[in-house]
Amino acid sequence: MQPPRHGGNRLWAAGLAGCDPEAILDFSANLNPLAPPAWVEEMLRHHFHRITPYPDPDYQYLRRAIATFHQVEPEWVWVGNGAAHLLTWLGRDLAATGAVTLVTPAFGDHWRALQAFGAEIQPWRLPWTHREVALPASGGGLVLSNPHNPTGYLFSQAQLTAVLDAWDLVVIDESFMDFLPPEREQSLIPFLPRHRNLVILRSFTKFYGLAGLRLGYVVAHPERIRRYRQWDAPWSVNGLAAVLGERLLQDRAFQQRTWDWLKTHYPPLYQGLSLLPGLEPYPSAANFILVKTAIPAPELQRRLLVNHRILIRDTLSYPELGPGYFRVAVRLAAENQQLLAALRGEGMTPE
Repeated sequence: MQPPRHGGNRLWAAGLAGCDPEAILDFSANLNPLAPPAWVEEMLRHHFHRITPYPDPDYQYLRRAIATFHQVEPEWVWVGNGAAHLLTWLGRDLAATGAVTLVTPAFGDHWRALQAFGAEIQPWRLPWTHREVALPASGGGLVLSNPHNPTGYLFSQAQLTAVLDAWDLVVIDESFMDFLPPEREQSLIPFLPRHRNLVILRSFTKFYGLAGLRLGYVVAHPERIRRYRQWDAPWSVNGLAAVLGERLLQDRAFQQRTWDWLKTHYPPLYQGLSLLPGLEPYPSAANFILVKTAIPAPELQRRLLVNHRILIRDTLSYPELGPGYFRVAVRLAAENQQLLAALRGEGMTPE
């Protein structure tokens, strides 16, 4: 079986570890360990009948719930089968601008979506160790993630709005923005009415732990939303995901619990990684940490799987990083300590 390009492939990991996939402790997928909310299972059972009829092709209730959450009108919202699905059509729109500047290291699906439509990609490497980053402003298209994946760097609203007018189209993937509480988040959704060239991508997957259900959305000017919906296939969101999405955004208690969890559990994991010889973690605003490693990441990944049944994410799919880095999600305290103990057990010195 080929090594995965994305995190969360426990079947592949179990093949190396020689165990059942359920036995793998997965630090490779950046999913909220508190999720999904406790009421989700009962709600899915209650709405099980929705698998029989076609969903509403306009997803009126779901779009209205998302619009209310972000204080926009439903005409500004487009929903799809996860952020990766929506990225494909954003790639088509970006490719039409001519040259597209892609902030790197970049999530593999950003590359895929642009390459699918023959975009002229101009990589721009993010100096993520700097506190302030001056983004380029050269026209065409610009695509980036915020917080940035895989580095965890957080662009401020000021950094981003300073260059918005210089681009024909700006796509910002905010799939991890939910992990920041309101006083810290730097979303550009409030700036959409002033910038028709701005498109924001969001995901339910990471924050609500629904990677298997698939649900994401785009917020942009209604003219763009109409264009995307014309391009897209009908019924791109299943009926169960649609009704669940309406309710998730209303669960303020779960959102607060997640913010409290990350605030409590991130610092000990970051500090623990920084104390291990051969490792250099980078500060992150999201629920994951990028780590520079003295042991090549694929070898360290193999050791952790074979000896400890722990899966970390190598960065081979990020050409700018290669084998010198790995990424781990922040999980619960006992699991984070299990990871640190396993890393200590591997000595953190090259063989």
